Amino acid sequence: MAIRLSSDATDQPEKREARRLAELHRLDILDSPAEEAFDRLVRIAAYICGTPISLVTLIDAHRQWFKARLGLDLPETPRAIAFCAHAIEGDGVTVVENAAKDSRFAENPLVTGDPEIRFYAGAPLRTRAGVNLGTLCVIDRAPRRLAQEQLDRLADLAAVAVDEMELRLANRRLTELTQTDPMTGAYNRRHFMQLAETERARARRYERPLSVLIFDIDHFKRVNDTLGHAAGDVAIIEAVQEAKATLRRQDVLARIGGEEFAVLLPETDLEGGRLIAERLRARIAKRKLAHEGRAFEITVSVGVALVDLEAGTEEALKRADAALYAAKRAGRNRVAVDPARPR
Repeated sequence: MAIRLSSDATDQPEKREARRLAELHRLDILDSPAEEAFDRLVRIAAYICGTPISLVTLIDAHRQWFKARLGLDLPETPRAIAFCAHAIEGDGVTVVENAAKDSRFAENPLVTGDPEIRFYAGAPLRTRAGVNLGTLCVIDRAPRRLAQEQLDRLADLAAVAVDEMELRLANRRLTELTQTDPMTGAYNRRHFMQLAETERARARRYERPLSVLIFDIDHFKRVNDTLGHAAGDVAIIEAVQEAKATLRRQDVLARIGGEEFAVLLPETDLEGGRLIAERLRARIAKRKLAHEGRAFEITVSVGVALVDLEAGTEEALKRADAALYAAKRAGRNRVAVDPARPR
């Protein structure tokens, strides 16, 4: 037996699926680690429905992935054999009382082989945009029926799962706001220092080098005065984009002042830091910028220092800053290295 409401027949399937996948990717939850909030929901669902298996499933373009699972070891299955791929086509709870006698599922490998599904009930994870991302489902290896009250509670729990996904996204965005510069997306100074202390502790533990560099945009006031503050914003944003394209995955970039930026370079000695700084400087110098039809260019000056793992990152930033100003005094658009050798 299947309990479901018909979908809007006027909605083209391709557009509906594209909208569904866009909503799924907006939540950015696929392939995320297990989380207790979702694990709790499958435990409650299994208890209410008296089943050995319960899942929070998300249907991607080609697979069914399990955000939470109880009683099943598989992390995902192909979409083509997923019961939940059928369930997301409806608006209500989809129920299959005996899959072995259901023509849609009798030859399904999940029925003929492990885990030998017989009973299935799946409540769609329906978002505020009105699309179904997957299901909260319960499964048994024996045919059975559920009372209407159990089906209603399963639907309630599915709604809670969707709320939890939205809350998860909102919390992550709030965290990003407290950690990043809103204009550029680079980390802010406060979060940079937190990450720097973590990395310094790791470098001490494994006796590995750690470097920092500071760079800022040369003659930035001139850009603002001649082209306007909007052009200055373009310069800052483009400098960050070029830095991100130059730096390695493990490097940490932060905006620490108006046009001033810091980069933490793990596993990098002073010479390695100088080479990265030189690549960054050269890349930005080649960049052609434009604002309101007016072309302009920018350069940066860079100071590099090796972190004294005993003295701390703040002290290294001061030395990198001194090197930066040495680069400016020497003519700008160049890299200067702090001559001090940490203990």
